[in-house]
Amino acid sequence: MRLEAHARTDPGPVREHNEDAFLVDVDAGLFIVADGMGGHASGEVASALAVEAVSDVLLGEIDPDETRLDRAEPDGHDAIRERLRYAMNQASLRIRRAAMQNPEHTGMGTTVCVLLVEDGVAHLGHVGDSRIYLFRDGKLQRLTRDHTVVQQEIDAGRLTPKLARIVPHKNILTQSVGYHGPVEPDTSTRPVRAGDIFVMCSDGLTDPIDDDGLAVLLAQGSLDELAENLTQAALDAGADDNITIVVVGVVDD
Repeated sequence: MRLEAHARTDPGPVREHNEDAFLVDVDAGLFIVADGMGGHASGEVASALAVEAVSDVLLGEIDPDETRLDRAEPDGHDAIRERLRYAMNQASLRIRRAAMQNPEHTGMGTTVCVLLVEDGVAHLGHVGDSRIYLFRDGKLQRLTRDHTVVQQEIDAGRLTPKLARIVPHKNILTQSVGYHGPVEPDTSTRPVRAGDIFVMCSDGLTDPIDDDGLAVLLAQGSLDELAENLTQAALDAGADDNITIVVVGVVDD
């Protein structure tokens, strides 16, 4: 099996700046999407710093003692998930340092979602409301749970997913990289198989298009067309935010 990836980012029709950032490294099996926030173009600074920091950690060598791996006897998968957590906290630290050095960037932060595919296994980590989906055998599964006030209300049974899409505070984050200081990313590991399609995206896609709509779109077109098709669909549906999409396919040689 091999990986094939395609990406598209668009500022959308409203925003002056594109505060999203992404990384596609097929050879390393590493893919990142970050959606920055903050005034004076701070969002694009935060997202770029996060992508840089996460890739530095995941593609470089670090001291295992610094990742708190001594809390347990980790197997290989545990070690990678711990590295994901460490990478996002390193990103948070870099962003906070940059904000301290430049008052214009005070309060900046970013979402981060990461997909690392190694040896037939996908490792995922995320903070915020950028999402990762898996499209397999014609069915769409959301692999991440938003770190938002609205998601907390849904989990508590006080709000339905349908109503959650229209409430005015739907994008208030309970965790973000940088702004909220130390973070506790959600991480997971799952095997991959030929035909799998992972979709990573900022909320510029998922705000105007719900999961049912995404499933319909993913069933149409070839792998190399999906990022473009999804972006255009979001624009047609009235997207008012930056849109970033990374599509990763597991291809049978």
